[in-house]
Amino acid sequence: MNQLNQNEVYTTKETQEILKVSNSTMKRMIKNGIIKAYKVGGTYRILGSEILKLISPEVESGVYKVYKKVKDKTRNVIENW
Repeated sequence: MNQLNQNEVYTTKETQEILKVSNSTMKRMIKNGIIKAYKVGGTYRILGSEILKLISPEVESGVYKVYKKVKDKTRNVIENW
């Protein structure tokens, strides 16, 4: 797969290969709404435009903010434990 096409429809396996993530991470991303997937005939399909949104620089900075918030909250819970 040389180029990601925003109008193409990808399987979860193809998306995993593009994003270089594990199967469990892919499932978690779909379940948590990080990437929008559509169920077709019992399997998920992902639009190329959704993958492109996920890897865009704007999303990356937003993900860092969410990660930092979760990390800080986890640290506070552990300290108060």
